Amino acid sequence: MGDFAVIDFEGSIGDKPISEIAPQASKNLHGGKKFWLHLAPENFLPMFCDQIVGQKRDETRQITIAFPGDFPVKELAEKDASYTVTLREIKEKVLPPVDDAFAGKLVSGKTLLDLRHLIEHDLEREKEHERERAKEGQIMKYLHERIQFELPPALLKNETRRVLGELVQRNRERGIPDEMLKDKEKELIESAASLAAQRLKTNFILHRIAECEKIETSREEVDQQIREEAARYNVSVDKMRKELEEHDRVNALAEQILLGKTLDFLKANVSVEQAVEPALVKEKS
Repeated sequence: MGDFAVIDFEGSIGDKPISEIAPQASKNLHGGKKFWLHLAPENFLPMFCDQIVGQKRDETRQITIAFPGDFPVKELAEKDASYTVTLREIKEKVLPPVDDAFAGKLVSGKTLLDLRHLIEHDLEREKEHERERAKEGQIMKYLHERIQFELPPALLKNETRRVLGELVQRNRERGIPDEMLKDKEKELIESAASLAAQRLKTNFILHRIAECEKIETSREEVDQQIREEAARYNVSVDKMRKELEEHDRVNALAEQILLGKTLDFLKANVSVEQAVEPALVKEKS
């Protein structure tokens, strides 16, 4: 385990190829030629890798895959599929020596010691970001539990539609076919409605706090954010500004800055303590 196998394989159930049974499913379920497979437990299909351990080059094996009942491709759920697998090559994973030369390839001009310091710094910064996100989550949870109001139905409908579009696009990018998304339509809509309601409520609360505390976004802050976005995508500032203006996203950027400043205000002015579970007291019999 841990190496890469290059295989030719084809799946079927009974006498029928999986490509005919589930044509809309990922082509990796149907089979393939010169397919690179990372040999690791639970990788790819259930027990696929385990059944080709020890296989010789150019050897062909028949393996059986038992698809679980909750498998996302409904045509394959609770079915036993047969795969014909021919091993073409084994690619051994060879790790380079960890030395100054290796460090210099990763970060030009840096030694191994320098690289260790950079990694330690990045890990510490990531931990700090995690602490900040956890603090923000606790603050918003506290506010959501104690502030109740009805969201405008029209806004909620529009936001739900927008979030649904984001969820669908994200799943498409992960390779989920539209047929599977259609089967999960009800669950996607429910998830989108829940996320939309939470997002809208958060925005309303933060906007109200910003109004009361007179927190505002300046033109300079928006310009600075545009410069940072331009640097991130390696384009000119003018091109980034034009892109934002053409898609009517400058106001959204200003709102993002305002909400971030309001969260920073809350974090600076509240005390967040980790809850300690009370000790259990054994009742006297």
